[in-house]
Order: sequence, then C-alpha cells, then structure tokens
Amino acid sequence: MVVTEPRYVYAGFQSHTRGTIVKTPTRIASAALLSLTLLFAFSANSFAQKRSSHSKTNSLTRSELKQAQGRLAEMGYGKGGLIAFQKYEGRKPTGQLNRAEFDAIINATAPQPKDSGYKHVEVDLDRQVLLLTDEDGQVKKVLPVSTGSNKHYREKGMSGLAYTPRGRFRIYAKMSGWRKSPLGLLYYPNYFSDGLAIHGNPSVPQSPQSHGCIRIPMSAAVEMSRQLPVGTILLIYDNQSFVSAKDWVTSTVGVRTPN
Repeated sequence: MVVTEPRYVYAGFQSHTRGTIVKTPTRIASAALLSLTLLFAFSANSFAQKRSSHSKTNSLTRSELKQAQGRLAEMGYGKGGLIAFQKYEGRKPTGQLNRAEFDAIINATAPQPKDSGYKHVEVDLDRQVLLLTDEDGQVKKVLPVSTGSNKHYREKGMSGLAYTPRGRFRIYAKMSGWRKSPLGLLYYPNYFSDGLAIHGNPSVPQSPQSHGCIRIPMSAAVEMSRQLPVGTILLIYDNQSFVSAKDWVTSTVGVRTPN
C-alpha cells in the first residue's frame, strides 16, 4: 500500500515537507491582506479628517477677510498692509492672513508716533516701518521699509558702510520718476541726508538690506512723494536713539527742488 503525503497549496505553489507539515491556507493570506487594507484606509481617513479640521480652524470667511482689511485700513496700514502690521507688532512678516493673524489684527491698537502734535514722518529702524503723521501727529500711513544693512560694501567702484543715520532731518530735495545714483536706481526719491533718500524700490526685503537709503514699496512711492514736500521733518531712530524735532516745527529752510 502506498501512502501519499498531504499536499498544501499556498499562493500558487506546492509544498512537500517530510516530518513537519506546514499548513498555510490561502484564506489566511487573504485575511491578512484585508486587515492591512482596512488599517491603511482607516489611517488615511483619520489623517484627512485631522487635516480638514485644521484647515477649517485656520481658514477665514469672506466676511472675516473684509473685517481684517477694514481694521488694517483704520489703523493706517491700508490695503495690503499686512506686512507692515506684522513688522510693527513684532510678528513674523509672512504676509499670510490666517486665523492667528486675524485675531492679532482685531485686538491690536493703532500705531503711535514717538513725536506728536505736528505733521512729520518717522522711520523706526528696529521695526523696519515708516510712520506718516498728520498735523495733529496722528499716524495716517504705515509702510514696510528696508534700511541700511550696517555691513561694509564694495560695489561699482565704491566702498563704505551701509548705514542709515539716526537723528532728525528735513527733506531737502526730491525728484519725480527714476533717478540714477552711483549705486542704483531710485524711484521718486525724497532726499534727507547727502545722497540718502526715501524712495521706491522693487525689492523691499523684510530685513535691513539697503546701502543706507530708506526703501519703500513701489506702489506707495508716488503718493509718499506727494506727502513729503521739501521741508518735511523726518525722524529716524532705534531703541537706543531718539531726538525730538518739536523745536523745528516753526523753523524754515530755504532749499530749492532741483530742476
């Protein structure tokens, strides 16, 4: 009598084992695969739900977006003034309006100038913002700026320290359109010390990067030029330096605008 050993099929091949018979039916493999598939599907669904919940928490409604823009305008930051707001408030200047930024905008108070009681312009070097005030000294406009990097430079045959001076100044000359300077082009420059000026520039980095001038966004250059006639008082300061110019308010200067 011939005894035939049991034969077991697994995943399409046969197995003959003497002494020990390993039983691995196809149904076990199928069950394991099904379990893995269900586990993956559950994990993916859980991740999607968390991501959706996070998105809903941070996204803003159309009404909230309008509310934030209105509040920025009320405080002097104007349309698109989120970067200036973030700089003034010491927040990371991302330019992105999310839930955290919305809450900060709604709860913020309007910027206050260092000097008050007369029309002038201030540049806060620590915050990297420009503040334009009205005749009562109330802030009417806030712009992001980029000032001197405080680094030594050697460019176009010139060398020096990229430094924006601190103190009180007057706008002594101004020009419309583009002005070519030894170190580059200036858009609607408003000169306040030697060849240094408040001017428009296509690049206004979030940190001090200029040769000493005060860069402002191109979109604000024309209007800012109108707001800074010759003789306008300019205060430039950081947390260690500030000089009031109230005693200059009644004084006059006889500087003519170049042709």
